[in-house]
Amino acid sequence: MPARYDGGATCGMRHTLADLLPFVKRKFSGAGQKPGHTVAEVWFTGRVATTLRPGEGAGSLLQILRDGVPRTRSELAAMTGLGRSAVAQRIDALLASSLVGSVGEAASTGGRPPAQLAFNPGARVALAVDVGATHVRIGITDLASVVLAEDRHEIDISLGPEAVLTWAIERSRALLAELGRDPADLIGVGIGLPGPVEHATGKPRNPPIMPGWDGFDVPLYVGAALGTVVVADNDVNVMALGERFLGFPTVDQLLFVKIATGIGSGIISHGTLHRGADGAAGDLGHIQVPDGEDVLCRCGNRGCLEAIASGAAVATRLRATGLDGLAPAGSGDVVDLVKAGSVPALQEVRQAGRVIGEVLASAVSLLNPSVIVIGGSLAAAGDPLLAGVREVVYRRSLPLATANLRIVPAVGGERAGIIGAACLVIDEVLAPDAVDRYVA
Repeated sequence: MPARYDGGATCGMRHTLADLLPFVKRKFSGAGQKPGHTVAEVWFTGRVATTLRPGEGAGSLLQILRDGVPRTRSELAAMTGLGRSAVAQRIDALLASSLVGSVGEAASTGGRPPAQLAFNPGARVALAVDVGATHVRIGITDLASVVLAEDRHEIDISLGPEAVLTWAIERSRALLAELGRDPADLIGVGIGLPGPVEHATGKPRNPPIMPGWDGFDVPLYVGAALGTVVVADNDVNVMALGERFLGFPTVDQLLFVKIATGIGSGIISHGTLHRGADGAAGDLGHIQVPDGEDVLCRCGNRGCLEAIASGAAVATRLRATGLDGLAPAGSGDVVDLVKAGSVPALQEVRQAGRVIGEVLASAVSLLNPSVIVIGGSLAAAGDPLLAGVREVVYRRSLPLATANLRIVPAVGGERAGIIGAACLVIDEVLAPDAVDRYVA
Protein backbone atom coordinates (compact mmCIF):
# COMPACT_ATOMS: atom_id res chain seq x y z
CA MET A 1 0.00 0.00 0.00
CA PRO A 2 1.13 3.63 -0.44
CA ALA A 3 3.01 5.03 2.52
CA ARG A 4 0.97 6.80 5.11
CA TYR A 5 1.35 8.40 8.51
CA ASP A 6 -1.37 7.19 10.84
CA GLY A 7 -1.56 10.14 13.18
CA GLY A 8 0.31 8.33 15.95
CA ALA A 9 3.83 7.13 16.55
CA THR A 10 4.00 4.50 13.84
CA CYS A 11 4.50 5.11 10.13
CA GLY A 12 3.39 2.71 7.41
CA MET A 13 0.33 1.23 9.15
CA ARG A 14 -3.15 1.59 7.72
CA HIS A 15 -5.29 3.87 9.86
CA THR A 16 -9.06 3.88 9.89
CA LEU A 17 -11.13 6.81 8.69
CA ALA A 18 -12.89 6.73 12.06
CA ASP A 19 -9.70 8.15 13.54
CA LEU A 20 -8.92 10.40 10.61
CA LEU A 21 -12.30 12.09 10.24
CA PRO A 22 -13.97 13.34 13.42
CA PHE A 23 -17.66 12.60 13.30
CA VAL A 24 -19.43 15.76 12.24
CA LYS A 25 -23.15 15.96 11.57
CA ARG A 26 -23.88 18.57 8.97
CA LYS A 27 -26.61 19.29 6.52
CA PHE A 28 -25.45 18.69 2.99
CA SER A 29 -26.14 22.23 1.88
CA GLY A 30 -23.68 23.61 4.40
CA ALA A 31 -21.08 20.86 4.59
CA GLY A 32 -18.09 22.91 3.59
CA GLN A 33 -19.54 24.12 0.32
CA LYS A 34 -18.45 27.52 -0.90
CA PRO A 35 -21.30 29.91 -1.81
CA GLY A 36 -22.70 28.85 -5.13
CA HIS A 37 -20.75 25.57 -5.08
CA THR A 38 -22.92 22.82 -6.48
CA VAL A 39 -22.51 19.09 -6.70
CA ALA A 40 -19.55 18.43 -8.99
CA GLU A 41 -19.03 15.77 -11.58
CA VAL A 42 -16.26 13.67 -10.09
CA TRP A 43 -13.76 11.44 -11.83
CA PHE A 44 -11.35 9.32 -9.87
CA THR A 45 -8.57 6.91 -10.69
CA GLY A 46 -10.12 3.54 -9.90
CA ARG A 47 -12.54 1.28 -11.72
CA VAL A 48 -16.03 0.80 -10.33
CA ALA A 49 -18.19 -2.30 -10.45
CA THR A 50 -21.84 -1.32 -10.26
CA THR A 51 -23.05 -4.75 -9.18
CA LEU A 52 -22.29 -5.25 -5.50
CA ARG A 53 -22.01 -8.48 -3.58
CA PRO A 54 -24.13 -8.76 -0.42
CA GLY A 55 -21.06 -8.49 1.78
CA GLU A 56 -19.90 -5.21 0.25
CA GLY A 57 -20.69 -2.20 2.38
CA ALA A 58 -21.26 1.52 2.20
CA GLY A 59 -17.77 2.13 0.80
CA SER A 60 -18.52 0.26 -2.41
CA LEU A 61 -21.78 2.13 -2.81
CA LEU A 62 -19.93 5.42 -2.37
CA GLN A 63 -17.66 4.58 -5.33
CA ILE A 64 -20.72 4.61 -7.58
CA LEU A 65 -21.91 7.95 -6.22
CA ARG A 66 -18.50 9.56 -6.61
CA ASP A 67 -19.31 10.27 -10.27
CA GLY A 68 -21.47 13.13 -8.98
CA VAL A 69 -24.70 11.89 -10.58
CA PRO A 70 -27.73 12.17 -8.21
CA ARG A 71 -29.63 8.91 -7.77
CA THR A 72 -32.56 7.65 -5.75
CA ARG A 73 -32.44 4.67 -3.43
CA SER A 74 -34.48 2.69 -5.94
CA GLU A 75 -32.06 3.50 -8.75
CA LEU A 76 -29.15 2.40 -6.59
CA ALA A 77 -30.91 -0.84 -5.73
CA ALA A 78 -31.50 -1.54 -9.43
CA MET A 79 -27.88 -0.72 -10.31
CA THR A 80 -26.24 -2.75 -7.56
CA GLY A 81 -28.57 -5.73 -7.32
CA LEU A 82 -28.95 -5.15 -3.57
CA GLY A 83 -32.30 -5.14 -1.85
CA ARG A 84 -33.86 -1.82 -0.91
CA SER A 85 -33.29 -2.40 2.78
CA ALA A 86 -29.59 -3.15 2.17
CA VAL A 87 -29.25 0.02 0.10
CA ALA A 88 -31.09 2.05 2.73
CA GLN A 89 -28.78 0.79 5.47
CA ARG A 90 -25.67 1.77 3.51
CA ILE A 91 -27.08 5.13 2.46
CA ASP A 92 -28.05 6.00 6.04
CA ALA A 93 -24.47 5.35 7.12
CA LEU A 94 -23.11 7.57 4.34
CA LEU A 95 -25.60 10.32 5.15
CA ALA A 96 -24.53 10.28 8.79
CA SER A 97 -20.90 10.71 7.73
CA SER A 98 -21.76 13.69 5.45
CA LEU A 99 -20.02 11.98 2.53
CA VAL A 100 -23.41 11.76 0.82
CA GLY A 101 -26.30 14.19 0.99
CA SER A 102 -29.78 14.81 -0.33
CA VAL A 103 -29.88 17.08 -3.38
CA GLY A 104 -33.56 17.35 -4.13
CA GLU A 105 -36.33 15.10 -5.34
CA ALA A 106 -36.83 13.01 -8.44
CA ALA A 107 -40.00 13.16 -10.49
CA SER A 108 -42.82 11.37 -8.77
CA THR A 109 -44.41 8.33 -10.36
CA GLY A 110 -47.23 8.45 -7.84
CA GLY A 111 -47.08 9.35 -4.20
CA ARG A 112 -44.28 11.20 -2.45
CA PRO A 113 -41.36 12.10 -4.78
CA PRO A 114 -38.23 10.08 -3.90
CA ALA A 115 -35.17 11.91 -2.59
CA GLN A 116 -32.10 12.08 -4.81
CA LEU A 117 -28.74 11.41 -3.22
CA ALA A 118 -25.28 12.45 -4.36
CA PHE A 119 -21.67 12.50 -3.26
CA ASN A 120 -20.82 15.56 -1.14
CA PRO A 121 -17.34 16.73 -2.19
CA GLY A 122 -17.39 19.51 0.40
CA ALA A 123 -17.63 17.15 3.35
CA ARG A 124 -13.87 17.31 3.91
CA VAL A 125 -10.78 18.78 2.25
CA ALA A 126 -7.41 17.43 1.15
CA LEU A 127 -3.97 19.00 1.04
CA ALA A 128 -1.95 18.52 -2.15
CA VAL A 129 1.80 19.26 -2.19
CA ASP A 130 3.87 19.39 -5.38
CA VAL A 131 7.58 19.63 -4.59
CA GLY A 132 9.89 20.72 -7.40
CA ALA A 133 13.62 21.30 -7.63
CA THR A 134 13.28 25.02 -6.92
CA HIS A 135 9.70 25.48 -5.71
CA VAL A 136 6.83 24.06 -3.69
CA ARG A 137 3.21 24.40 -4.76
CA ILE A 138 0.38 23.51 -2.39
CA GLY A 139 -3.38 23.41 -2.79
CA ILE A 140 -6.42 22.75 -0.64
CA THR A 141 -9.02 20.77 -2.60
CA ASP A 142 -12.44 19.36 -1.94
CA LEU A 143 -13.09 15.63 -2.30
CA ALA A 144 -13.68 16.11 -6.03
CA SER A 145 -10.10 17.45 -6.38
CA VAL A 146 -11.44 20.94 -7.10
CA VAL A 147 -8.82 23.44 -5.95
CA LEU A 148 -10.25 25.81 -3.33
CA ALA A 149 -7.04 27.66 -2.45
CA GLU A 150 -3.41 27.39 -3.50
CA ASP A 151 -0.01 28.98 -3.12
CA ARG A 152 3.52 28.68 -4.50
CA HIS A 153 6.85 29.34 -2.83
CA GLU A 154 10.28 29.54 -4.45
CA ILE A 155 12.60 27.38 -2.36
CA ASP A 156 15.53 25.20 -3.36
CA ILE A 157 15.04 21.53 -2.58
CA SER A 158 18.71 21.31 -1.59
CA LEU A 159 17.86 23.19 1.61
CA GLY A 160 16.60 19.86 2.92
CA PRO A 161 13.30 18.24 3.84
CA GLU A 162 12.62 20.12 7.08
CA ALA A 163 12.86 23.56 5.45
CA VAL A 164 10.77 22.61 2.42
CA LEU A 165 8.07 20.63 4.22
CA THR A 166 7.78 23.07 7.14
CA TRP A 167 6.78 25.81 4.72
CA ALA A 168 4.13 23.53 3.20
CA ILE A 169 2.78 22.61 6.65
CA GLU A 170 2.60 26.18 7.93
CA ARG A 171 1.13 27.59 4.73
CA SER A 172 -1.50 24.83 4.57
CA ARG A 173 -2.69 25.77 8.06
CA ALA A 174 -3.04 29.38 6.93
CA LEU A 175 -4.99 28.37 3.81
CA LEU A 176 -7.34 26.21 5.88
CA ALA A 177 -8.00 29.20 8.14
CA GLU A 178 -8.62 31.46 5.14
CA LEU A 179 -11.20 28.97 3.87
CA GLY A 180 -12.88 28.80 7.27
CA ARG A 181 -12.11 25.09 7.58
CA ASP A 182 -11.25 23.37 10.82
CA PRO A 183 -7.93 21.46 10.81
CA ALA A 184 -9.99 18.36 11.65
CA ASP A 185 -11.63 18.67 8.21
CA LEU A 186 -8.35 17.67 6.56
CA ILE A 187 -8.87 14.16 5.21
CA GLY A 188 -5.26 13.61 4.19
CA VAL A 189 -2.17 14.88 2.41
CA GLY A 190 -0.84 13.83 -1.00
CA ILE A 191 2.77 14.69 -1.85
CA GLY A 192 4.70 14.47 -5.11
CA LEU A 193 8.51 14.43 -4.85
CA PRO A 194 11.02 14.98 -7.71
CA GLY A 195 12.93 11.75 -7.25
CA PRO A 196 12.62 8.01 -6.62
CA VAL A 197 10.24 7.20 -3.76
CA GLU A 198 10.06 3.83 -2.04
CA HIS A 199 6.51 2.68 -2.54
CA ALA A 200 6.05 0.94 0.82
CA THR A 201 7.33 3.76 3.02
CA GLY A 202 7.06 7.01 1.08
CA LYS A 203 10.75 7.70 1.72
CA PRO A 204 12.95 9.12 -1.06
CA ARG A 205 15.65 6.65 -2.13
CA ASN A 206 18.95 7.99 -3.52
CA PRO A 207 17.31 11.02 -5.17
CA PRO A 208 19.89 12.63 -7.47
CA ILE A 209 18.75 16.25 -7.03
CA MET A 210 17.57 16.09 -3.40
CA PRO A 211 20.58 16.28 -1.04
CA GLY A 212 19.59 15.47 2.53
CA TRP A 213 16.35 13.73 1.52
CA ASP A 214 17.59 10.16 1.14
CA GLY A 215 15.64 7.95 3.55
CA PHE A 216 13.85 10.90 5.15
CA ASP A 217 10.44 9.86 6.50
CA VAL A 218 8.26 12.37 4.68
CA PRO A 219 4.90 10.81 5.72
CA LEU A 220 5.94 10.74 9.39
CA TYR A 221 7.20 14.33 9.41
CA VAL A 222 4.15 15.85 7.71
CA GLY A 223 1.66 13.52 9.38
CA ALA A 224 2.97 14.29 12.87
CA ALA A 225 2.45 18.00 12.22
CA LEU A 226 -1.01 17.77 10.65
CA GLY A 227 -2.36 14.61 12.33
CA THR A 228 -3.69 12.91 9.25
CA VAL A 229 -2.90 10.37 6.52
CA VAL A 230 0.03 11.24 4.26
CA VAL A 231 0.66 9.51 0.93
CA ALA A 232 3.88 10.23 -0.98
CA ASP A 233 4.94 9.26 -4.50
CA ASN A 234 7.31 10.47 -7.18
CA ASP A 235 6.23 13.54 -9.11
CA VAL A 236 5.78 11.81 -12.48
CA ASN A 237 3.31 9.27 -11.08
CA VAL A 238 1.44 12.12 -9.42
CA MET A 239 1.38 14.13 -12.66
CA ALA A 240 0.07 11.08 -14.53
CA LEU A 241 -2.90 10.99 -12.15
CA GLY A 242 -3.42 14.73 -12.60
CA GLU A 243 -3.30 14.59 -16.39
CA ARG A 244 -5.76 11.72 -16.50
CA PHE A 245 -8.15 13.53 -14.17
CA LEU A 246 -7.98 16.81 -16.07
CA GLY A 247 -7.90 15.64 -19.67
CA PHE A 248 -8.47 11.93 -20.07
CA PRO A 249 -10.85 10.72 -17.33
CA THR A 250 -12.28 7.86 -19.39
CA VAL A 251 -8.92 6.58 -20.67
CA ASP A 252 -7.90 3.43 -18.81
CA GLN A 253 -4.57 2.80 -20.60
CA LEU A 254 -2.43 5.93 -20.49
CA LEU A 255 1.29 6.65 -20.49
CA PHE A 256 2.41 10.07 -19.24
CA VAL A 257 5.96 11.12 -20.18
CA LYS A 258 7.69 14.03 -18.48
CA ILE A 259 10.58 15.54 -20.43
CA ALA A 260 12.50 18.17 -18.50
CA THR A 261 15.92 18.12 -16.82
CA GLY A 262 15.32 14.37 -16.62
CA ILE A 263 12.89 12.00 -18.31
CA GLY A 264 10.37 9.74 -16.59
CA SER A 265 6.92 8.28 -17.08
CA GLY A 266 3.79 7.41 -15.14
CA ILE A 267 1.77 4.38 -16.23
CA ILE A 268 -2.01 4.16 -15.90
CA SER A 269 -3.09 0.56 -16.53
CA HIS A 270 -6.70 -0.56 -16.32
CA GLY A 271 -7.56 2.79 -14.77
CA THR A 272 -5.06 2.61 -11.90
CA LEU A 273 -1.49 3.72 -11.37
CA HIS A 274 1.02 0.95 -12.04
CA ARG A 275 4.08 1.26 -9.78
CA GLY A 276 5.69 -2.17 -10.16
CA ALA A 277 7.08 -4.26 -7.32
CA ASP A 278 9.00 -1.46 -5.58
CA GLY A 279 7.63 1.73 -7.11
CA ALA A 280 10.26 1.94 -9.87
CA ALA A 281 7.99 1.32 -12.87
CA GLY A 282 8.14 3.95 -15.58
CA ASP A 283 11.80 4.98 -15.23
CA LEU A 284 12.21 5.57 -18.96
CA GLY A 285 15.09 8.00 -18.54
CA HIS A 286 17.58 5.29 -17.71
CA ILE A 287 16.78 2.91 -20.54
CA GLN A 288 19.74 2.65 -22.92
CA VAL A 289 19.00 4.15 -26.31
CA PRO A 290 19.55 1.70 -29.20
CA ASP A 291 22.57 2.90 -31.18
CA GLY A 292 22.68 5.97 -28.96
CA GLU A 293 25.64 8.19 -28.13
CA ASP A 294 28.09 7.01 -25.50
CA VAL A 295 27.18 9.82 -23.10
CA LEU A 296 27.73 9.47 -19.35
CA CYS A 297 24.46 9.72 -17.39
CA ARG A 298 24.15 11.00 -13.84
CA CYS A 299 23.11 7.46 -12.84
CA GLY A 300 26.63 6.25 -13.72
CA ASN A 301 25.66 4.35 -16.87
CA ARG A 302 26.22 5.44 -20.45
CA GLY A 303 23.80 6.05 -23.29
CA CYS A 304 20.69 6.58 -21.12
CA LEU A 305 17.73 8.30 -22.76
CA GLU A 306 17.92 11.10 -20.19
CA ALA A 307 21.58 11.78 -21.00
CA ILE A 308 20.79 12.10 -24.72
CA ALA A 309 17.30 13.59 -25.10
CA SER A 310 16.37 15.50 -21.93
CA GLY A 311 16.07 19.26 -21.89
CA ALA A 312 19.44 19.50 -20.15
CA ALA A 313 21.07 17.30 -22.81
CA VAL A 314 19.63 19.36 -25.65
CA ALA A 315 20.85 22.57 -24.00
CA THR A 316 24.34 21.10 -23.58
CA ARG A 317 24.57 20.17 -27.27
CA LEU A 318 23.38 23.61 -28.39
CA ARG A 319 25.99 25.30 -26.22
CA ALA A 320 28.66 23.01 -27.63
CA THR A 321 27.86 24.00 -31.24
CA GLY A 322 28.59 27.64 -30.60
CA LEU A 323 26.27 28.49 -33.48
CA ASP A 324 24.67 31.92 -33.43
CA GLY A 325 26.03 32.47 -29.93
CA LEU A 326 23.57 29.93 -28.49
CA ALA A 327 24.01 29.40 -24.75
CA PRO A 328 20.81 27.85 -23.32
CA ALA A 329 21.08 26.90 -19.65
CA GLY A 330 18.20 24.42 -19.61
CA SER A 331 14.83 23.38 -20.99
CA GLY A 332 13.24 26.80 -20.63
CA ASP A 333 15.93 28.49 -22.68
CA VAL A 334 15.70 25.78 -25.34
CA VAL A 335 11.94 26.35 -25.60
CA ASP A 336 12.51 30.09 -25.95
CA LEU A 337 14.95 29.47 -28.80
CA VAL A 338 12.48 27.18 -30.58
CA LYS A 339 9.72 29.76 -30.30
CA ALA A 340 12.10 32.41 -31.61
CA GLY A 341 12.67 30.28 -34.71
CA SER A 342 16.25 29.15 -34.06
CA VAL A 343 16.98 26.49 -36.68
CA PRO A 344 19.63 24.66 -34.61
CA ALA A 345 17.26 24.54 -31.65
CA LEU A 346 14.41 23.26 -33.81
CA GLN A 347 16.62 20.55 -35.25
CA GLU A 348 17.92 19.44 -31.84
CA VAL A 349 14.44 19.29 -30.34
CA ARG A 350 13.06 17.36 -33.29
CA GLN A 351 15.94 14.87 -32.98
CA ALA A 352 15.36 14.56 -29.22
CA GLY A 353 11.76 13.67 -30.03
CA ARG A 354 12.95 10.94 -32.40
CA VAL A 355 15.27 9.47 -29.77
CA ILE A 356 12.49 9.49 -27.19
CA GLY A 357 10.26 7.86 -29.79
CA GLU A 358 12.74 4.97 -30.12
CA VAL A 359 12.26 4.09 -26.44
CA LEU A 360 8.52 4.81 -26.47
CA ALA A 361 8.05 2.44 -29.42
CA SER A 362 9.22 -0.38 -27.16
CA ALA A 363 6.93 0.85 -24.38
CA VAL A 364 4.00 0.84 -26.80
CA SER A 365 4.71 -2.79 -27.67
CA LEU A 366 4.88 -3.73 -23.99
CA LEU A 367 1.99 -1.64 -22.59
CA ASN A 368 -0.29 -0.92 -25.57
CA PRO A 369 -1.54 2.44 -24.23
CA SER A 370 -4.37 4.22 -26.00
CA VAL A 371 -2.93 7.66 -25.17
CA ILE A 372 0.63 8.90 -24.66
CA VAL A 373 0.68 12.32 -22.98
CA ILE A 374 3.87 14.34 -23.40
CA GLY A 375 4.55 16.85 -20.62
CA GLY A 376 7.38 18.55 -18.76
CA SER A 377 9.22 21.79 -19.45
CA LEU A 378 10.72 20.71 -22.80
CA ALA A 379 7.25 19.72 -24.04
CA ALA A 380 6.47 23.44 -24.20
CA ALA A 381 8.54 23.42 -27.41
CA GLY A 382 5.38 22.00 -28.97
CA ASP A 383 5.14 20.52 -32.44
CA PRO A 384 8.85 19.90 -33.17
CA LEU A 385 9.17 17.59 -30.17
CA LEU A 386 5.81 15.86 -30.70
CA ALA A 387 6.49 15.41 -34.41
CA GLY A 388 9.78 13.64 -33.66
CA VAL A 389 8.11 11.31 -31.14
CA ARG A 390 5.21 10.50 -33.46
CA GLU A 391 7.46 9.94 -36.46
CA VAL A 392 9.34 7.09 -34.80
CA VAL A 393 6.57 5.56 -32.67
CA TYR A 394 4.18 5.17 -35.57
CA ARG A 395 6.94 3.84 -37.82
CA ARG A 396 8.49 1.38 -35.37
CA SER A 397 5.44 -0.01 -33.53
CA LEU A 398 3.10 -2.65 -34.93
CA PRO A 399 -0.10 -1.42 -36.62
CA LEU A 400 -2.32 -3.16 -34.07
CA ALA A 401 -0.68 -1.20 -31.22
CA THR A 402 -0.87 2.17 -33.01
CA ALA A 403 -4.19 1.93 -34.85
CA ASN A 404 -5.97 3.87 -32.10
CA LEU A 405 -2.96 5.38 -30.35
CA ARG A 406 -2.93 9.13 -29.74
CA ILE A 407 0.26 11.02 -28.86
CA VAL A 408 -0.81 14.36 -27.42
CA PRO A 409 0.56 17.28 -25.39
CA ALA A 410 -0.23 17.53 -21.69
CA VAL A 411 -3.24 19.61 -20.70
CA GLY A 412 -2.73 20.13 -16.96
CA GLY A 413 0.05 22.66 -16.98
CA GLU A 414 1.44 23.60 -13.59
CA ARG A 415 -1.68 22.32 -11.84
CA ALA A 416 -1.22 18.70 -12.88
CA GLY A 417 0.97 17.99 -9.85
CA ILE A 418 -1.49 19.53 -7.39
CA ILE A 419 -4.51 17.75 -8.86
CA GLY A 420 -2.63 14.46 -9.05
CA ALA A 421 -1.50 14.70 -5.42
CA ALA A 422 -5.10 15.34 -4.38
CA CYS A 423 -6.32 12.33 -6.39
CA LEU A 424 -3.58 10.21 -4.82
CA VAL A 425 -4.69 10.77 -1.23
CA ILE A 426 -8.43 11.06 -1.85
CA ASP A 427 -8.59 7.70 -3.60
CA GLU A 428 -6.66 6.22 -0.68
CA VAL A 429 -8.88 7.48 2.13
CA LEU A 430 -12.15 7.02 0.22
CA ALA A 431 -11.33 3.45 -0.79
CA PRO A 432 -14.22 1.06 -0.03
CA ASP A 433 -12.63 -0.66 2.94
CA ALA A 434 -11.54 2.62 4.51
CA VAL A 435 -15.03 4.08 4.19
CA ASP A 436 -16.59 0.93 5.60
CA ARG A 437 -14.49 1.22 8.74
CA TYR A 438 -15.37 4.88 9.15
CA VAL A 439 -19.13 4.51 8.85
CA ALA A 440 -19.37 1.26 10.87
